[in-house]
Order: sequence, then structure tokens, then C-alpha cells
Amino acid sequence: MSPVISAILFTLVPLASAYAVLDPRAAAVVPEQPLITPSPTLQHAVTKTVHRRGILDDVKGDVNGILSDLGDAIPSYVASGVPNFFQDFPVGQDAQKSLGINDDQVDALSTSVLNIPGYGNWTDRGWNLRFHGNVYKQPPTSQERLDDLANIFLIGTYIKDLAPDQQAQARNLTASIFVLQQDNENVTFNLRPAPTAGASGEPGGGGAVTPNGGNQQVRFPYPTTSQGDFDAFVQIESDGLADGNSTSDIQRLNVYTEGSDIGNATAYLVPPTGFSIISDIDDILRITKIYQPKEGLLNSFARPFVAWKNMPEIYANWSRSIPDFHFHYLTTTPEQITRNYMDFIYKTYPGGSFDTRPLNFSDVSATLSIRKFLLDKVFETFPKRKFILMADTSNSDVMKDYPQLAKDFPGQVQCIFLRNTSATDEGDRFPYDTSGFQDLDKNTYMFFKVPVRSYPPISFPRPLNMNLRTKFPKLMQDDLKGLDIQNGQCVNTTIAQNLTFSWQGLPFGLGKKSAAAPLYTTATSCWVGMVVAMGLAAASFL
Repeated sequence: MSPVISAILFTLVPLASAYAVLDPRAAAVVPEQPLITPSPTLQHAVTKTVHRRGILDDVKGDVNGILSDLGDAIPSYVASGVPNFFQDFPVGQDAQKSLGINDDQVDALSTSVLNIPGYGNWTDRGWNLRFHGNVYKQPPTSQERLDDLANIFLIGTYIKDLAPDQQAQARNLTASIFVLQQDNENVTFNLRPAPTAGASGEPGGGGAVTPNGGNQQVRFPYPTTSQGDFDAFVQIESDGLADGNSTSDIQRLNVYTEGSDIGNATAYLVPPTGFSIISDIDDILRITKIYQPKEGLLNSFARPFVAWKNMPEIYANWSRSIPDFHFHYLTTTPEQITRNYMDFIYKTYPGGSFDTRPLNFSDVSATLSIRKFLLDKVFETFPKRKFILMADTSNSDVMKDYPQLAKDFPGQVQCIFLRNTSATDEGDRFPYDTSGFQDLDKNTYMFFKVPVRSYPPISFPRPLNMNLRTKFPKLMQDDLKGLDIQNGQCVNTTIAQNLTFSWQGLPFGLGKKSAAAPLYTTATSCWVGMVVAMGLAAASFL
């Protein structure tokens, strides 16, 4: 056995003792086998796996061997190296069985609709609006049963140990997971001009306007899929809407689902040219700590969503200063639990369209492919618009997909901004691969640490009075604030990059270090974080 593998195994020795004290109930939970069902609108998503040879293959073999010896209590995303704790949700009959209800009880339930904020594009035939979401039934479930189901998703704690407000959120999220999707259903929508949508630091809701018309009813042309999903572009009537070839305004429409009180959303009609931002959410717009499974679950499942640093200020400024700026939020979180995400965004950031992970992308490999599928769809829908891409380095699919978009759609990617999570949170042990950026123009992307720096007030004697930003510009420089992204300024020259195009943050110094991605070696990480990081390096999805 090689010395490196021996060192890895030695590092993972505490795993056995840590596992011995795991909650015995967790060991009894056997995840449902993930299924991928066909969809009429999601046809060209492809999973491509490139195997890295050499030391990473050895690491993968040894780590996976250890994990397999520990049994089913280790989540599948750990062994696969994908930081996705919301995986393998029960659907259909499995969800019904978990809730202990029969078919007659299901038939008596009313139907609800998850309506996800969509975007529309202009063609020579007029406006086409994307409708997407899910049709389901919400069965009544006792608090005791919800608590039992919620405990399945918690790590190292029970719902009874949470604060009352966190218990309530955990129960609501659990209830949204255990719903019964409805297939072969037809959906009808009513469109109305939208007076406002989303926070942005200005009353109107950001880079969009209220149109003079657009009132109409639209019957979605296809029945829902076997898992209750609907997703397609539908041509809508102009009826007072400004033509996309004669305006640069983004027009807002409220979309009300016929027969469902909660199936409402705001859609955005986006002209062919202009600027759009496609933004990830976890660990860039809100504090998630997806790279620390216990914290990530609590932050997503029970705790109130909290914005990460000053990102609301950055987005509000862009919304005010960049004309007709389209905001699009993309998360690979499963669609059942994205109401909290949408509510948080609309209360904290400029209003915009949304993409989430449909139910028919349910296993690890499909999760890795769905982001690229959704990104391609947006780029293909708007071939003349320019895009700003925002995310963080803990997402392996982002590290591959963002630079690939710049190659697949030349001239459309204006800027790529990536929060360097390993440089700003030493709890992040996920290695990440920067090799995709090697052939890109270095002036089009930037790895940053903080969007806006906060400084304590400092008082000097009158003769020494000074402005710290003036006297020490490099020390006091904000990373994102002040960049003129509209005119192509994507790099803050005071922020050192020193990027090496390879794996960053591999254990024991196996990867090449850079100032943009320092490798932390403190002993504060938990054993789960170590195993997940090892799994990611070994899985070699990039």
C-alpha cells in the first residue's frame, strides 16, 4: 500500500469510533432507491463522467471501501462526493406509504400547484412564456408523525431539541417533502400585470416594469408527467404587452393558477438583448454551509435563512445601476422544498425568474447534469443576451459548467464570479478543480472572498485625521462593489488571484496551492467533512 493511501486511512481511523455513537435510528433508515422518469420537456440532459487516473483512483477505492464497511447509515452523497443532503426523497406510492393513508383518502384531497417563477422570450411569432412547476396533493399529517419524519433528515439532533420556531419550519419543510404528486393533470393559468416583485432597494422591484396589458387565460397544452411536473414554453397573446423587438424593458406578469390559492408566481418577459445574471443561492446569497452536512441541514431545514454578508447590497446596486438587468436564480435543490428559497429571495434580493431541480432528476449523477441542462436552456433561449454567472467553489458542477458555457456560447458570458469558500470558511474541505478556466480570458472571471468589507469606525486625533480607503486602497478594497460589469470590468486588480489550473485543496497537499485557494490544515473539521471531501476528490466527476 502506498504511503499516501496509508496516510489517508490513518486520518480516517477516528471514523470507526465516530460511527459507533451515531443515532441508532439513523442506521435503521434505508434510503429509497432513486428513480429517473422520462419527461417530455427534459430530453437532452446528459451525464458525462471523466475518470481521473492515478492517485485519485486509489483514494476513491480506499475511501469507498471504508464507507461500504460502515453500512447504510452513511448518506449516498458522501460516498459519491456530492454535497447534497436533500437526496432520495420519497415520491408517489412511497410517500403515500410513509404517511399511512389509503387511495380513498387520497382521492378526497384537494389539488395544489407549485408554480415556479418563469421567464419569457420574444420570437417572430410573439412572446413565449415558460410555465413550470408541479401538481400535488398535501395530505393532513399529525404533528407526531411529522416529527418522526423530520427526525430522519436531522443529523445529531432531534426535532424536540430545536427552538419552537425551528420546529415549526422543520415540520413545514417535512410536510412539503411528503406530498403526493399528481400525474395526467391539466393546469390553467390567469395572467395579470404585476405591480411589483422582489426586494431591490427601490419600490418597483428591480429591473422590470409593469406592462400596460397582458390580461389573459392560458391553458397549459400538456398533462403533467408521472411525477406531477409540467414544463414548457407557451405562446401568449400580446394584448397590450410591449413587443420584445421594440422595447428593452423587462415586463412583469403575475401568474395565478386556476383553482389553487397557493399556485401563484411572477413571470418575466425578457427582451432579446441586454444583461442577465444567473445566480446560485446556497453559500453565495445565503449562509448554508453545504460542505458541513450537519450545519447545512439545520440551515436549510430548521433555521431561518440568512443572507451571506453584503450580497443583498451588491444585487440591489446592480438592479439600480444596470438598465433592464434580468435576475435569474438557479438552485439544484429539489423543487418540493424551494418555497422557502423563493420566499427568501423575494424578501431579500431583486425579483427574478427561478430554476430548481425537477423530480425526474433524483439521483446523484442526474443532479450533476441538471444544472448544465438548465443553464443551456437559458443561454439557448436568449442567444443575444450577455450573462453574469455567480456561484461558489464548493459546487463541483459549477466549477465545470461555468467555464464550459463560455466555450459553448462564445461572447455571451460577460463575467464569472466565484466566492472562494475555502478561503472564507475553514469548515469547507471540498477540493475543487479550476482546470476548466485555463483557456478562458483571465479578465472575464474572478475568485473573490467577500463582496463588501465592513470596517469598524476608527477615530484619529484631528491632525492625523485620514480616510482609510484613500490612504490604504489595497487594504480597504471591496471585492465586488464598484466593478463596472456592464462594460466588462470583471476583475478587481487589488484581489490576488494567482490561479493554478488543477485540483485545489486536495488532502496532504496533493493539489497545487494558490493564493486564491489556500489549503487549510487545522483540526477543526468533523469526520463527516473529511470523508465528504475525500469522496469528492475521488469521485472525479469533473
